Amino acid sequence: MEVSNRRIDRGSPQPLNGPQPGLYISRTANSGPGRQGRTAPSPGATVHRLHELAREGRLAEVAAASDCAERQALTSAAYDVAWPIVFSRLTRRVEQRRNHPVCAIGVDHLADDCLDRFHDDVEAVVDDLLAHARRPVHDLEGWIAGRLTAATVDAHRRRRGERGALQRPRLPGWLATELGHDRWLMELAVQMLVWVGVTNTAGTEVWPLESWAQQRAAHTGDWARSDPAAVAREVERVIAAMRRRPEWYESYVERPLGRKQAPVAALPPTEAPLALADPDESVEAEMRRLAADAVGAIGRRLGRGEQTQDVVAEVIRAVFGRTLAAGLNRAPHAAADPLGGVTGALGDPTTLRRIVATVRTIIDEREA
Repeated sequence: MEVSNRRIDRGSPQPLNGPQPGLYISRTANSGPGRQGRTAPSPGATVHRLHELAREGRLAEVAAASDCAERQALTSAAYDVAWPIVFSRLTRRVEQRRNHPVCAIGVDHLADDCLDRFHDDVEAVVDDLLAHARRPVHDLEGWIAGRLTAATVDAHRRRRGERGALQRPRLPGWLATELGHDRWLMELAVQMLVWVGVTNTAGTEVWPLESWAQQRAAHTGDWARSDPAAVAREVERVIAAMRRRPEWYESYVERPLGRKQAPVAALPPTEAPLALADPDESVEAEMRRLAADAVGAIGRRLGRGEQTQDVVAEVIRAVFGRTLAAGLNRAPHAAADPLGGVTGALGDPTTLRRIVATVRTIIDEREA
């Protein structure tokens, strides 16, 4: 379905709490600053027709019988209706549980892997809507929200099945016996069965050993010996147990694992180029750029009538609560942390009031 390959255009001017509807970019486009996309406004008339067909109980029937052009138009309208619901009801909560506070701000802040998962979920909801809206639906948004979990879970299982992985990874009794019913090894085996069925990769590694090392420490309480090397040895032990059933191992582990994208070899280290300016200048330049971004975002949100102090604190934490790219080439502790000073100042009510007053003055001057 061609329209389902659209994605939200990150490059468009967006408020911090999410992008405007109707802006998409090819999902197969390369990530990065050079990514180009063709934007198009959402066809309001088609969205209206989508609601009318849903109220009449004919949406699924018309979608199934329509030609390619009408199907694309209905699908595009369904995307415009569905994506804000998917993000607010599902994606934001998932990103908060994953401890991705920046990704939880809005679609335009999602990291690449998180953005791919978001589009998978939106596509699943759109497909579900156009296939199952066969009875009168007077509250289309509420109907979509009510079917959100079922639609995305079913689609996730279907994608796993297409890769040859178990749709609902569970530990077979024979494998638990082979692992001596060791609780951590059984948990690791389930994580391996989950991993082979997703598109994510672990860089140049086959398995996400760093992540599993943290899980091992939390699961066993053995923080001192829970490192990637220990987990790698345990993975080999689990694989050896799985191979006791060669056909099962080939079907549910080896084959889906082989469908992952091959890891890219890291480039050999090279000498760092000579800096053409004082390193502090690049940090100051990035701080000025971040400050301009923050002022712009605050101005847009204040224009919508939000409270000044709450907006200023939230935006400053979002914009300055990350690592400066300009400082990544410098040794740790070689210089002061400017971002730590900015975000830490928000804890002092007096300093916060002064920051709010300064930002308010800047915005008033810009408006004047």
